[in-house]
Amino acid sequence: MSKLAQFRAAEEQLKAQLQLLDSLKKDESLQYEREFEKKLQELMKEYGKNLADIIEIIDPAYSCKPFSQAAHPEKTSYRTRTIKTYKHPETGEIIETKGGNHKGLKAWKAQYGANVVEGWLQ
Repeated sequence: MSKLAQFRAAEEQLKAQLQLLDSLKKDESLQYEREFEKKLQELMKEYGKNLADIIEIIDPAYSCKPFSQAAHPEKTSYRTRTIKTYKHPETGEIIETKGGNHKGLKAWKAQYGANVVEGWLQ
């Protein structure tokens, strides 16, 4: 894309954004929210309170924990993976693994098939 085409595309995007901004400025609900925010900021300044204080006053059960802890208050523990033991019936070779990403196990599954190898599970 040429520089002139990029310029014209950016100009069109800017024009669309300015139209959106103008329509939002005329929206009564936005004006109402901005007025509320302004008055709330003034009250907070007048009484020396911050947002955490306001939340504590309105909802004492809500705590100002980081987002991840607030969304999940109790720590969920995952089940530990158990060790699976596969024994090759012909060679007697044993592979112990917690997952299916073991190099030797993959080789066996490629050679003998996954269903057969799963039958070797001890």
